[in-house]
Amino acid sequence: MNAIAQDGIRQRLMQQLAAGRVPHALLFCGPEGCGKLAMAVEFAQALIEHGADERGRRMAEGLVHPDLHFVFPVFKPEGASSAPTSDMFLPQWRERLAEGCYFDLPTWTATLSKEAKKVQIYAEESGQILHKLNLTSSQGGYKVMVVWLPEMMHETCANKVLKILEEPPRETVFILVSNHPERLLDTIVSRCQRIDFKALTEAEIAAALTELRGLEAETARNIAHAAAGSLTRALQLISVSTEEAQFFSMFVLLMRKCYLRDIHEMRGWAEQVAAWGRERQKDFLEYCQRLIRENFIYNFRRPELNYMSADESAFAVNFARFVNERNVIGIMDELSLAQRDIEQNTNSRMVFFDFALKMIVLLIA
Repeated sequence: MNAIAQDGIRQRLMQQLAAGRVPHALLFCGPEGCGKLAMAVEFAQALIEHGADERGRRMAEGLVHPDLHFVFPVFKPEGASSAPTSDMFLPQWRERLAEGCYFDLPTWTATLSKEAKKVQIYAEESGQILHKLNLTSSQGGYKVMVVWLPEMMHETCANKVLKILEEPPRETVFILVSNHPERLLDTIVSRCQRIDFKALTEAEIAAALTELRGLEAETARNIAHAAAGSLTRALQLISVSTEEAQFFSMFVLLMRKCYLRDIHEMRGWAEQVAAWGRERQKDFLEYCQRLIRENFIYNFRRPELNYMSADESAFAVNFARFVNERNVIGIMDELSLAQRDIEQNTNSRMVFFDFALKMIVLLIA
């Protein structure tokens, strides 16, 4: 799937290619779901295809060309003697890209394994990067290295990548695709040509949904609004993932038990969430923060400012009045504290039960 919209950036990149003035390192920045990765893959293929023969163009199109390389966060299975590199998960990565380049880190983590608790670009990756870029180009053209979420590089890997960027091999192009460039080494950022992507408009997302998924215009417009500028989010909203549906169910269950002050059921709720993995617990707490914000905004009766699914909107009709100026900051603070405790490996059963008890007081504030 080519990048949706972003025609100005596409034109700029293709002009650089045609003129032979492609920078050795590009840094694509912008909000989630704006098409950074899609554009990175599209331009990487164009670089490889530039001057290639028919066989080379077909290989680039299939993402299997020997001069096209990918680096992305991976996980280390329990019991593994050494940290993995991206090459170990290339089949899953190519399959994921073949389905579309609009996906987020939780989706990719779930693709890797249900057991994946933490992903990153490990220090060992730097050795693979050096080896690949020191090889002679198979067809005498560009060698391209696409790095997805470089902010997740281990410090050792980041420092070695910096050295390559300082003295890049001939006709080598790095394309770094970052959601959080502020987390990168300043020296890495300074050696890249930064290109900032804007969030997609609702009209652009709606048009893409109609074209890609065959949605009716009104349905596409509603989903585009709820997606808040992210095609990734829009595609997820078409068929809400099982995990997000469960997050919504657990949020609703907790709010109802807190309102009824059902301590016994609240303890059971905490035990159920405590059985999840740490990464999933953090995702759930982030989801709760989003839903609290949306319900607070709902009270202002400005539907254009709300970004909720149909089920979330239906729940907000009765629940939003319990999230107000007196308690919204307190609720958000407690969620942030719970997230901090989970990250610090505090007993999760205690964290979630304590949060549930505090919600009883906050909801009646």
